[in-house]
Amino acid sequence: MVNIKNKSAKVISVAPMLDWTDRHCRYFHRLLSKQALLYTEMVTTGAIIYGKYDLLEYNPEEHPVALQLGGSSPADLAICARKAQERGYDEINLNVGCPSDRVQNGSFGACLMAEPKLVADCVKAMQDVVGHSIPVTVKTRLGIDDHDSYAFLCDFLDALTAVNCPTVILHARKAWLNGLSPKENREIPPLNYDRVYQAKQDYPHFQLHINGGVQSLAEAEEHLQKVDGVMIGRAAYQTPWLLSGVDGLLGFESPISDPDHVVTQMIPYIEAYMKTGGRFWHVVRHMLGLYQGQPGAKLWRRLLSEQGPRANDVSPLLDGELLLREHRARTALSAR
Repeated sequence: MVNIKNKSAKVISVAPMLDWTDRHCRYFHRLLSKQALLYTEMVTTGAIIYGKYDLLEYNPEEHPVALQLGGSSPADLAICARKAQERGYDEINLNVGCPSDRVQNGSFGACLMAEPKLVADCVKAMQDVVGHSIPVTVKTRLGIDDHDSYAFLCDFLDALTAVNCPTVILHARKAWLNGLSPKENREIPPLNYDRVYQAKQDYPHFQLHINGGVQSLAEAEEHLQKVDGVMIGRAAYQTPWLLSGVDGLLGFESPISDPDHVVTQMIPYIEAYMKTGGRFWHVVRHMLGLYQGQPGAKLWRRLLSEQGPRANDVSPLLDGELLLREHRARTALSAR
């Protein structure tokens, strides 16, 4: 297991993505990599403290797994940090990067970049309750709206330095809080990797991770020459087989060599979940991209998309494996 407390260790992680990186997705991703650090979706402090559902549930197999919190009240964040510590999370991460209207209305996410002292107070409140048992980290942008100078970012990092925040994950874009949707905020503001590299040089005491636009492990490897970690978002979700190369890149033995074996290992997990009343589709929707770029990928996606939402057992996965084997056999014959 990757040691996320070791500042000298390089880290590759899967970004927290709302509606995507739930516990089923993370279980699936863990089969592909034992070393990647996995993040929960952002969970708000209010939902944890006042909600009627257990939003901190996860599978033990997910470790190392980090909880990402959304909030701006130091007291509420401290309550949630203690709960996360008690539940065994490996890291607590504060979201200071989400630009959605809903998040802004709650006065947290990217708009907190304008209040570095408050962010520092939030981090300190969480540190005070968890001690040194688990790290409290921050994920943020390079700036917001017209506040996108390097000096603005440095002021923010100075505040985190004052409270000994160990790790900062920088999405290498600024955020427009007005006029752009969350999707547009992931695409329209230009990437500025050089600014992240400069921040690492000027703030060497941080374990600094880069996020934004990383599409391959080759790109991740290039970033790791200049920063301490790389967070991969949509590429890891849409082409999850990419994660099977993470362990090798970090100097460990890869846990899996064939996507078919991943399907086989997911079957007992899905069956156990369905016995509790869960739906097949809740899990399998995360597996649509498993064969992306490989023969039969379109057949796989079509079968699961058509049968998955109504399935009452795991037969679509079994049918999918059979369909892929037949497709591969036909492809091999036509190639002779």
